[in-house]
Amino acid sequence: MSTSPAIAIDSLQKTFREGLIRRRQVEALKGVSFAVPRGSIFGLLGPNGAGKTTLIKVLLGIVHKTRGDATILGHPAGHRRARRRIGYLPENHRIPRHLTGNTALEYYGCLSGMRVAEVKRQRPALLKTVGLEEWGTTSVSKYSKGMLQRLGLAQSMLHEPELIILDEPTDGVDPVGRSEIRAVLKGLQQNGTTVFLNSHLLQEVELVCDRVAILAKGRMRTVADISELTKAGSDVRLTLRGTPEDIAEALAAGGLDAPQLQPDAGGDVAVRITAGGQSQVDRIVDALRSRNVSIRSLEPTRNSLEQAFLSLIGEPSDP
Repeated sequence: MSTSPAIAIDSLQKTFREGLIRRRQVEALKGVSFAVPRGSIFGLLGPNGAGKTTLIKVLLGIVHKTRGDATILGHPAGHRRARRRIGYLPENHRIPRHLTGNTALEYYGCLSGMRVAEVKRQRPALLKTVGLEEWGTTSVSKYSKGMLQRLGLAQSMLHEPELIILDEPTDGVDPVGRSEIRAVLKGLQQNGTTVFLNSHLLQEVELVCDRVAILAKGRMRTVADISELTKAGSDVRLTLRGTPEDIAEALAAGGLDAPQLQPDAGGDVAVRITAGGQSQVDRIVDALRSRNVSIRSLEPTRNSLEQAFLSLIGEPSDP
């Protein structure tokens, strides 16, 4: 396998012209640069109007760049040799309603240059992978939105591509289905396939992606590993068993004001504190033990991807 990135973008710009009389220029992409390692699951994030769909269209050759460079699987973006090795699930994709699950895969397989016999050979296992093994002979007009997404994922995998580009792959899929799709994507990664996905469901991205790029108003805000964006903060979550008075005294001894303490039905008290460092946490733990307060759990809190995302694009989060 090549060690070069599956996708490499350098100073990519795209400017559209709008209007018939006054030709206004709209910059959709403003010098975007990042790389997608082969064999990774990479997420593209950004609010509406960030330029995500434009970027995907440039990579696929649907839209031509204005300036900069973009390569995909070692070829210029949109090159025919690269497109043959890519699977694609567009947002709001449409499957002709007269087709069944089986014939839809035949249709898309032929578009990818596959023989019908090869499609028929792969079809049962592929439909089972996406949870549609009992729906192959059913008209897609009877499919729910989530089922159509599953079938769309199956067609993107049909010709065993090296790179799969997914635009909102879990849109309309229930929680069980989203979990199953995550498992499919992880399985693809284990087999060496690169997955590049655009999704507004940040919790899904956090669960499945290794690395993300965040766009806002056409500009790159960051490219980072999920673990880096969700690293532990200064807050510590404690679950304690003891009297509120003893807990309050221990927190005060550690240099903290006690929050409102209310035991739950089992007698445990949940406390979230902001510590100045490990030494302060140690002092609080010593003070709790000296007062015979049982420490049932102690864990550092982590930032969510949503918190990191809102911070980077400059939007306030809910309290």
